[in-house]
Amino acid sequence: MSVEVLDSATIIGFVEDEEAFNAFIGDRFSRLDIDRDGCLSYAEMLRDLQGLRVLETHFGVDVRPDPDELARVYGSLFMQFDHDANGSVDLEEFKAETRRMMLAMADDLGFLPVQMVLEEDSFLKKAVERELTKAAA
Repeated sequence: MSVEVLDSATIIGFVEDEEAFNAFIGDRFSRLDIDRDGCLSYAEMLRDLQGLRVLETHFGVDVRPDPDELARVYGSLFMQFDHDANGSVDLEEFKAETRRMMLAMADDLGFLPVQMVLEEDSFLKKAVERELTKAAA
């Protein structure tokens, strides 16, 4: 984990950089696709969704969420990705929904920089690294 400064332009720049975005998405998808069938099942995505810890922390303090509520949230997130509702997420669905979510996050951030604690292999960390590389060039 590291503390980084970013704003909406950091995220938008990464999403619009097709080469960088597609490389990140392809790598992330491959790591999640454990059975290598080219689609993500709910079980395969669940590990990644659980890593988000959506309801499991409150201002950095661990809390015990209701398991039924967590299951509903994770199921809802999976359905967001499963655009054709066939019970699995292919690469194009994964890419499209990740793009949509990241652009929504950028819209919410606005143009003022914020400090965030980021996981080393996260989308936002990769966006910051891309921005720093571009600035150094």
